[in-house]
Amino acid sequence: MAKKQFQAESKRLLDLMINSIYTHQEIFLREIISNASDAIDKLAYQALTDENVGLNRSDFAIELSVDEANRSIMVRDNGIGMDQDEMEKNLGTICRSGSLQFKQEMDKGKDADVDIIGQFGVGFYSAFMVADTVTVISRKYGSDEAYMWTSSGADGYTIAKCTKKNVGTDVIMKLKADTEDENYSRFLQSWELQNLIHKYSDYIRYPIKMEVEKTRVKEGTADSEKPEYESYKEIETLNSMVPIWQKAKKDVTEEEYNEFYKEHFFDFEDPVAVIHTSVEGAVSYKALLYIPAKAPYDFYTKEFKKGLQLYSSGVMIMENCADLLPDCFRFVRGVVDSQDLSLNISREMLQHDRQLKFIAQNLEKKIKAELQKLMENDREKYEKFYAGFATQLKYGTLNDYGAKKETMQDLLLYWSSKEEKLVSFKDYTAAMPEEQKYIYYASGETRERLAQLPQMETLKAKGYDVLFMTEEVDGFIPQTLMKYGEKEFRSVTQEDLGLASDEEKKCTEEKTEKAKQTIDFIKETLGERVKEVRLSSNLGSHPVCMVPAEGMTFEMEKYFKRLNPDADMKANRVLELNPDHAVFGKLQIAVAQDQGKAAKLVKILHAQALLMADLPIENAAEYTDLIYELL
Repeated sequence: MAKKQFQAESKRLLDLMINSIYTHQEIFLREIISNASDAIDKLAYQALTDENVGLNRSDFAIELSVDEANRSIMVRDNGIGMDQDEMEKNLGTICRSGSLQFKQEMDKGKDADVDIIGQFGVGFYSAFMVADTVTVISRKYGSDEAYMWTSSGADGYTIAKCTKKNVGTDVIMKLKADTEDENYSRFLQSWELQNLIHKYSDYIRYPIKMEVEKTRVKEGTADSEKPEYESYKEIETLNSMVPIWQKAKKDVTEEEYNEFYKEHFFDFEDPVAVIHTSVEGAVSYKALLYIPAKAPYDFYTKEFKKGLQLYSSGVMIMENCADLLPDCFRFVRGVVDSQDLSLNISREMLQHDRQLKFIAQNLEKKIKAELQKLMENDREKYEKFYAGFATQLKYGTLNDYGAKKETMQDLLLYWSSKEEKLVSFKDYTAAMPEEQKYIYYASGETRERLAQLPQMETLKAKGYDVLFMTEEVDGFIPQTLMKYGEKEFRSVTQEDLGLASDEEKKCTEEKTEKAKQTIDFIKETLGERVKEVRLSSNLGSHPVCMVPAEGMTFEMEKYFKRLNPDADMKANRVLELNPDHAVFGKLQIAVAQDQGKAAKLVKILHAQALLMADLPIENAAEYTDLIYELL
C-alpha cells in the first residue's frame, strides 16, 4: 500500500505537533470530540428529510473507550462518516480556517506562543500531540464500504479498504511512550478523561459515553458492622449536554443561576446580579454574565485574570477571553457562546475578529444597564457591591485617558456632606438648589477631616452639598470628567467657589488693596514656601487656610510621593487669609509696629494652615518654640 504525503501546510503543522512545543496537550480530546459532534450534526440534519437514516436524535452518541494494554484511546461516533475522497480532503489537508496564515507567521521566524494550542482548536491534527500513531476507520452513510486512514506523523499516511459494521467514524490514538518530561499515560486514566470532558466538552449536545469503574456495597452486607464493597463497571454519560445559558430565562430558577455561578467561578456568595441574554442577527450569541457581590482575594493583584469563558457551539475555546470585557468591567464573570465566531489558531486573529468586537460592545452596554438598574432598584445591594469594587470602577473611569468616562460616571457614588450617605452624581445634581452653579467636592483622607475644612462652613451656610472623595484615585476623577451634565466640578479648596456677588468681590478687592503692605510682608517672610498669598471670603470663622494652586492637588502630591519618595513633585501652595478675622487685624498692626513679632505670627499661621491641610510642617521645633514664646 503506497504511502501518501500530506500537503505542505499540513506537514509543517504536524511537525509542530509531533515536536510537542505546546503546553496544552489535553485539548486533543476536545478537538476529536468536536469533530465527532460535527459528524453527528450532519447526519441528524439529513435525518430530518431522509427517513432511511433510521435514527432519532436520542439515538446519536459519542463513545469513548480506553485500552490500557495497547495504550490507545478510541473516540467513536455514529455520524455521517467519510468515504475515501473525504478522507483525503479532511485528513490530508488542514481543515481549520486560518491555519495556513498561522504556518506563514511561524515561517517568518516569530516566537511561538505556547498557549496558542491551548486557546484555539487545530482540529484533527491535535491528536499527534499525544499519539505516535492515529488510525481513523470510517463508513459513510449510504455506503457499504469502509476505509481506514493511518498515519504515524509527518512522513505521510495510508488509506485502505476495511470492514465496519455501522455508519460513523472511529478515531484510535495510540499514545506516545512516557518520557522524563511528559506523562502521556495519564490520558489512559478514566478520571483524567472525565475531567477533560467536563472542562472542555460538557455542553456538546450529544451524550459522551464511557465505561467507568465504580464501587458499591456488596449485596447482603449493607446492614453488617463492616459492609463489604465491590467494584463494577457501568456505561455513564459524562457530559451535561444542555448548558444553562442555552435555556430560556423562564426555564431557569434564581437558585440554578446562583449554583452555576458558585460552582463554576468558585465563589461562596451569590452574585448581586445575573445577565442572561440571547442575540440573533448578523452575529448570534448567548451570554450568561454574573456581577459578584465582593471582590475575590486576588482581584487587585497581577495574578487575577479578567475575561469570560468563550464557547463555540457548546465547546469551550478559551478559559479567559479578555477581549470580551473592557478593563472597567474586569470583575464580571460568565460565559459567551457563539457559532458565528471565526475561531483561528492565531490569538492575534481572534483579537481582531469583527464578531468578537461586536459582542464585546453589546456586553458592555448590558453590564452598565444592569448596574444602573441595581443602583436604582436595590441601592442596599448596589452599595454592598460598590464597597468591593468602587476602586475598580474609579480606575475604569480614568483608564485610557477617560475613554470610558461616559460609561462609568453614572455608576460612581460619593459621600454627601448634606445627606450623610452615598449619592450618585445624578442624585447630587437633582437635589441642587436652583442657584447653585457647581458640583462641589473635597478630597482628603477621611470624611471627618474634610468636614472641618474652613470652606465647608461657608458652603453649609449656603445650604450647598459637598461630595467627599477619600480614595487616592478620587483626586483624578473630577479632572477626568470635568463636568456632569451641564454642571462643572469645583474643588472647595482649590478654586473660587463662585459664591461672591459682584459687590462682595469688589469689597474683597478693596480689602486686598488696603492690606497690600501686610500681604507683601507675608510673601517676603515666607518666600518660596508659598506661590501666592491672598485674601478670601470663603473661610467662615477661620483665620487662615492653605490651598493648592491650579493644577496638582495636595492629594495628588501625596499619591506621587508614595509612588516615588525621591520625586520632587509638589503642588504649589497658596496661603489664604480671612480679612474679617481678629487675627488678621492683629497681624496688620504687628506689621506696622513690630515686624519681628509680625514675622513670628506669619510663620505660626503658615504652619497652622499646613496642619489643617494635612501637610507636613518643615520645622516642628521652630513652630512649638514660637507658640511657647507667644504664650
